[in-house]
Amino acid sequence: MTIPSASRHRPRRPDWAGRNYTLLTAAAVVTGLGNAGALIAAAFAVLEAGGDSGDVGLVAAARTIPLVVFLLIGGAVADRLPRHRVMVAANTLNCLSQAAFAVLVLSGEARLWQMAVLAALGGTGQAFFSPAAEGMLLSSVEGEQAGRAFAVFRMGMNGSQIGGAALGGALIVAFGPGWVLAVDAAAFALAGALRAFLDVGPVARRESGGMLRDLREGWQEVAGRAWLWSIVVQFSVVNAMVAAVEAVYGPLVAEEHLGGARPWGLALAAYGVGTVLGGLLMTRWKPRRLLLVGTVCVFPFALPSAALAVPLPVPALCAVMFVGGLSIEVFGVSWMTALHQEIPEDKLSRVSAYDWFGSVSMVPLATALTGPAESAFGRTAALWGCSALILLLTLAVLTVPEVRQLRRRTDAPAATHAEPAEPAAESGVPGQADGPEPVSQY
Repeated sequence: MTIPSASRHRPRRPDWAGRNYTLLTAAAVVTGLGNAGALIAAAFAVLEAGGDSGDVGLVAAARTIPLVVFLLIGGAVADRLPRHRVMVAANTLNCLSQAAFAVLVLSGEARLWQMAVLAALGGTGQAFFSPAAEGMLLSSVEGEQAGRAFAVFRMGMNGSQIGGAALGGALIVAFGPGWVLAVDAAAFALAGALRAFLDVGPVARRESGGMLRDLREGWQEVAGRAWLWSIVVQFSVVNAMVAAVEAVYGPLVAEEHLGGARPWGLALAAYGVGTVLGGLLMTRWKPRRLLLVGTVCVFPFALPSAALAVPLPVPALCAVMFVGGLSIEVFGVSWMTALHQEIPEDKLSRVSAYDWFGSVSMVPLATALTGPAESAFGRTAALWGCSALILLLTLAVLTVPEVRQLRRRTDAPAATHAEPAEPAAESGVPGQADGPEPVSQY
């Protein structure tokens, strides 16, 4: 009788999940678990040190401002140097700044200016890390299964953030915010160690003519593609409106009309569950017209602010947030697949930097203007205004022909390893409408 070897029962890694992709996904899950709890811990650390809500906002702004300032430089550096080295260096900076933050909080001697400086160092690390990480991820997969790979990556990232927020909240209650910050520092150390093993041998050496030239080439890559810059502009507003709703208006409406923080926490949890299920959907659905489907799925993002303007009961609000989370994952996977397909590999980090810059640049302004907007127009009108801006910008993007026409390539090499290509035109072949396609088994 032949006894099957243990290797026959060992799960085989999918062909599209190569070594670099697996390391990147594992590291993202580790940092997601730490970061989600640390964001909550930082706010409670400020409050425990005698600060108020304004001080919490000041520390948050101290992190965001250097993120915006250094993002474009970070993208140029990541396309100039080996990306994994940039990522490890950024993780090291984040590890050290969070460890110092934890020590200050645990000692009971933390002062506001110290916490603001350490938060600024964390934002600087993220500015260099994010473009390098996105460029590395986009170049780690090839072929028709890229969309599935990005969906699984985002599922892991979103799931870890949900779990990290829940675990962080429990640890803060049990041990205090200092220990949660220490856990985050350890998570950065572990993630940096994983990323140090990334293999950059297959990636061609990138020649550079100087920082300004690198930035200019990145901008030309963005400005020369209408589908790219139009969506970056769209999300500079969409993300700003979402931040204003989630950070300011949502908690206020929940406190006054829905019963306090617990219902709002349930609504945010429903959104998180939606993102995970949206990622699961995109592991099997491969829409042909990537950006048309993705952009249409941005419309539900206008629903949460409208629901709060009414306001809807908690179950209905949770349903709206769930739909928003699910739909934004359809957009997110479609967007990453389009970048992977259309952007040359040697410019991925610079393009990602402009993408990130558009995504975060208006968030501080929007959150700062929530109070004046409420005073001038009333909270209900401000919430309806958030919904209207999201709808108008999304409709405007749908008028861009390249957004409607760009198609998923199934018979050509990924553009990330070649020269820029024009968006695939309408095929004109009957029966090739958008919709679920057969997915190969593995």
